Amino acid sequence: MPHAFYILFGSTFAVAVCLSCGLLLLRGLRLHFYRGEERLLAFVTGAACLSTVVFILSALGLARKGAFLALGLAIIFAAARCGVFRPLGDDLPPLPRFWKILFGLVFTLYTVLYFFNAMAPEMSPDGSAYHLGFVAWYLREHGLVRITTNMYANLSQGIEMLYLFAFAFGRHSAAALVHFSFLAVLPFLMLSYAKRFGLPVAGAAAALLVYASPVVGKDGTTAYVDVAVAAIVFTLFYLLQIWDRERSMALFIPIGLVAGFAYAAKYTAFLAVPYALAFTSWKLYRARHNYWKPLVIISACALVMMLPWMAKNWIWVNNPFSPFFNRVFPNPYIHTGFEDDYSRAMQHYEGLKSYIDLPLELTVRGTALCGLFGPVFLLAPLALLSLRERVGRQLLLAGAVFGATYFCNIGTRFLIPAAPFFALAMMMVCSRAKAVPVMLVAFHAIFSWPPCIKIYSDARAWRLERILWKQALRIVPEDGYLNFKMPVYPITRVIEKMVPKGEKVFSFNQAAQSYTSREILVAYQSAFNNTLGEILWTPITEGYQPTRHLVFRFPPQPLRKVRATQTAEGKPDNWSIAEFRVFRGGVELPRVPQWRLRASPNPWEVQLAFDNSPVTRWRSWETLRPGMFVEIDFGKDEVVDTVRLECSRDQDKSRVKLEGQTTSGRWKLLAAAPEYVDLPSPLLGLRRAAAEEFKARGVRYILAWDSDYAATDLRTRTATWGITMLAERGGARLYRID
Repeated sequence: MPHAFYILFGSTFAVAVCLSCGLLLLRGLRLHFYRGEERLLAFVTGAACLSTVVFILSALGLARKGAFLALGLAIIFAAARCGVFRPLGDDLPPLPRFWKILFGLVFTLYTVLYFFNAMAPEMSPDGSAYHLGFVAWYLREHGLVRITTNMYANLSQGIEMLYLFAFAFGRHSAAALVHFSFLAVLPFLMLSYAKRFGLPVAGAAAALLVYASPVVGKDGTTAYVDVAVAAIVFTLFYLLQIWDRERSMALFIPIGLVAGFAYAAKYTAFLAVPYALAFTSWKLYRARHNYWKPLVIISACALVMMLPWMAKNWIWVNNPFSPFFNRVFPNPYIHTGFEDDYSRAMQHYEGLKSYIDLPLELTVRGTALCGLFGPVFLLAPLALLSLRERVGRQLLLAGAVFGATYFCNIGTRFLIPAAPFFALAMMMVCSRAKAVPVMLVAFHAIFSWPPCIKIYSDARAWRLERILWKQALRIVPEDGYLNFKMPVYPITRVIEKMVPKGEKVFSFNQAAQSYTSREILVAYQSAFNNTLGEILWTPITEGYQPTRHLVFRFPPQPLRKVRATQTAEGKPDNWSIAEFRVFRGGVELPRVPQWRLRASPNPWEVQLAFDNSPVTRWRSWETLRPGMFVEIDFGKDEVVDTVRLECSRDQDKSRVKLEGQTTSGRWKLLAAAPEYVDLPSPLLGLRRAAAEEFKARGVRYILAWDSDYAATDLRTRTATWGITMLAERGGARLYRID
């Protein structure tokens, strides 16, 4: 129970501070709202403010429980002194009595389910791995940390800053409860908007459809961020609609802050800013009013929310939009080829045979795309009939804008921010027949309840299962529950116990980073990790081994530079060189510090082609295209007659020519094509060489799952690799490199 108290305190304190910040801002701007909507808008607006303040404290190295406690109490005290907790304004138009009862009943039932699931131990894959993994890391270090080995560290983390505030007091579950607070606020935002604009029944029905949706409930009760983003973008829409009716200049400040906060919460919500700017400029243009000042105010306020994250990435990883746009902002931390592969993977989930299956996967199956909205949302096309009304057009426009990025990642939860708009538009149409909304809400509430979802969904659908009140109150111990229910948790705790502080662990799959203070390097999450993964695979993958030699012979001549240039174009091959060797009279020129090495693309890893290691290679990390090159500048004239490129066989489409720069500075063709010499695979020594490369990079521990490509070889040839197995838990093994 003491643990439960700290969880509740951390989450409640964070929510109270958000509300206080928002009320201070809105009252300070002398904005007037209906009584029922002010606190909802204040909570989201205040969350934007608190998130930025926590970022500043973290940047200054002040991310400490004491600092957060003092800050929060000061804000709440200031709000109380200013009297902002006293409700003002008129009541919103009432909801019909029947709908008030129905809304209260369904909302209460699902809130009990959601609250206890949010308070239960956090075990969501991404929430336990990186959303809270970074939060725990920042709290340990008392501030932001430069992390170049995990691309997710470069995503904007506006919601994670709120999690950090709550995590300091109540750890993982307090953070999840902060997300739950956005989930609980969202239906009231929808209902308040609908009541203000004359759609009370449609609003109540739509709010319940969204609130009871299985994917919304599952996401909103974990330390994910999608439901928070939905609340943020709906708040922006709501504020813009209020401004359109009242035309108060002061509204542009919260509009800008909330629009920028959408970007700070999640990259895919970046359209909030252009949406706000386009909406206000169009309305003012049609009214023949000056729109430059409003645009400046909105832009300035949005940048206050956005620039901290851009600046952090620019300073630390040379790319303000990392982990994307790496071609525009080249850097050594994310391979451009990986970015392409990752983007394609997010657009084509394994298990989804065709986009034709999307409607059923999104609504009733729930496995391939990780979650489902429920069968009622098969009626979503009815929302198009709302185009006949102005309110319907506004809703569908907002839904289209905030759903426009969906095909960047087709997971079900990436449609959550657009769902409130489509649900409202759909229920506008359905509410014309009085009985239809009631039947739809009743059907949805029944068949979205956990035991009933099994009737129609796939067995492995991502959803809640039951009310976890014993786990939430820690009557069932947290450690025991996680050991039983979370496959990655046991080995993560072993890592915490058996791996010394400061050491790193390499893995091909995510682990529960938030439950250990040891850094886990996941193969796909950075350029450094990509290289480690290739090193580990090379001894057991013949196609990666440098068994194809490209030999260029030419008359002896003095050269200042030599350059191997790619002339072919073709997917999916990448160009790679394990070793670039230069000879004179059959004797290799020794590599000396005066040599200057260049490569394009991927200049940062060119040294891998000159390190005399058979398990490392320079790789383009882009598909073949003419003009790629690797170059040696000798720093003086060297007489050369042969160049040998030791390459792997996984690049059949590659075609290479050799050029040289003479003493006069003129480039000349030395050989248009090489001789190809294929050698047998060097079976001995590669595994031990790979282990030594790991040690040279400061990585002495490997985590391998039974499903990993290298798992069997690591398990059966530990002596050959030069490793020792330390522990095995649930199909995962932890090895130490000797």
